[in-house]
Amino acid sequence: MAGKQGDMAAEQMAGSGDGLSHNGGDVHRGGSRELPPARPRDLPPARPLDAIDRDILHMLQTDGRASIRSVAERVHVSRANAYARINRLIDDGVIRGFSARVDHERAGQGASAYITLKIVQNSWRTVREELQALPGAAHIALVSGDFDVLLLVHTPDNRTLRELVLTKIQSIPEVLSTRTLLVFEETDLDPQRPAQD
Repeated sequence: MAGKQGDMAAEQMAGSGDGLSHNGGDVHRGGSRELPPARPRDLPPARPLDAIDRDILHMLQTDGRASIRSVAERVHVSRANAYARINRLIDDGVIRGFSARVDHERAGQGASAYITLKIVQNSWRTVREELQALPGAAHIALVSGDFDVLLLVHTPDNRTLRELVLTKIQSIPEVLSTRTLLVFEETDLDPQRPAQD
């Protein structure tokens, strides 16, 4: 199944060589979609990445709409080699999807917050499922320290954020307490070239 995911994504990127693809009536650039999540047991063991793989990753992190042709030219390999490498990176679970970076405020999500949660011991999977279903949930992490979970949410306004915390998150039985940290300003960092071995 993972091979099919990789083939579909790389074919979308390949398109006509310029990154354009056609999917279900919509024309969009270079596979701007999330790949179906692979279960860890479905993934092969992690393989070391070489300099070309790291260059491909850096290029796709910078421009997820890059065509196979432009990737191949930039990393100095054939299109077939670039296509095969991207498929392998997808099949191995290194590339999890292709997406757009969104200005949440301009997209009508003007209130953002990090919410820390203390949860009942051994309830992570249950809590994660509940949090994933929340509107505006952008990132969820199980962490160490004074709290157990870190959640990033984007909502239209503070009233909606308050309702999300007080009526949805705090009503999850396994959530013992929360703390909300409002985001006043945020900056997405451009992908940095990965460290070399």
